[in-house]
Amino acid sequence: MMSGMASTSDNSPMAPEPTRLRQIALVAHDLERARHLLTTVIGTEVIYEDPLVAQWGLKNILVPLGGDIIEVVSPISPSPSVPASRHLSKHGEGGYMIIMQTVCIQYHPRGIKGGVIPELDSHFPRESGGRPDGMKDRIAPWHACGPSSGFDKYGEIMRRNSHLHLLAASLQLAPGDHDVEGAGRQWEGHFGVKRVGKGEAGFTNARMLFLESNDGEKEGLKEIVVGVEGEEKLSGILKRARSEGLQVVEERGRTGTVLMLGVRWRFVLLDKGQIKSQL
Repeated sequence: MMSGMASTSDNSPMAPEPTRLRQIALVAHDLERARHLLTTVIGTEVIYEDPLVAQWGLKNILVPLGGDIIEVVSPISPSPSVPASRHLSKHGEGGYMIIMQTVCIQYHPRGIKGGVIPELDSHFPRESGGRPDGMKDRIAPWHACGPSSGFDKYGEIMRRNSHLHLLAASLQLAPGDHDVEGAGRQWEGHFGVKRVGKGEAGFTNARMLFLESNDGEKEGLKEIVVGVEGEEKLSGILKRARSEGLQVVEERGRTGTVLMLGVRWRFVLLDKGQIKSQL
C-alpha cells in the first residue's frame, strides 16, 4: 500500500502509456503465517515492513520478486471500520490491490472490474537521487519499500532475488460478467495499460488477464505467474510447498502450481537469461 496516497476523481480516458505492474497486495488473517509461507516456499525475503499502514488499522510485509513486490496486509484486529478486515470477512484471503507504476500521476478510482483495488502511482525521478529509474530499470527504488535512502540495502535484496520474475496476473470478473474485452478497455481507459489481446492488458514487465465469471468462484485475483530461472530453484519451490502441506500440481518439470494465501501461484521454468526485462 502507498502511504499518504493521493487520489483523483478525474475519469477522463487515458491514452495508452508505459505502465509497470510494480506491486500486488494480498490480504491475510495471519501475517506471520504469510511471512513464513512466502519466505519459505518461494525463498524470497522480507524487504520492508511499513509502520505507516497502522493508520489504516493494518500491518504488512513486502517481499521482492526481483524488482517487483508482493505485499501482504493483515488487520491489526478484526474491525468493520477497517476495509481490509471487511474484505476478509466478505471474500476471505487473496488479492486485495494491484499497484501500477507510471511516470507522473497518482490515481485511485472506484468501480473497476476485477475485484481488486487498483492504484496507479509514480516514483518521481527527483525522489531517486540519481538512482535507477523504475520505468527503465528492473531493480530500482520504489517508495512502498521505504525512503529512497534505503535503496542501497533493499536494492541488494531485490538483486539476490532476481531469479524470480513477475510475469502475469489473472483477475476473475464478478458473477455474471463475461465481458473480458470491456474489462481490458476499462483498464486501458483509466490507467493507460495497453490492450494486447482479448481480455489481456500489457504492462512493461508483465501481462494482466481478465477471466470470465465462473459459477461458484469469487471475483478477484485468481492467479499470479512467476518465472523462475533454474531447474533447481523451481524444484526447490515445489518441494518446499509440499513440505508445508500446500496443494501442488507439477507439469512436466517445467511448470508447477501452488495454492497459497487464497491465490493460485503458477511457477514457470525460465532458461537462464531467457527473460530480459522490457523496462
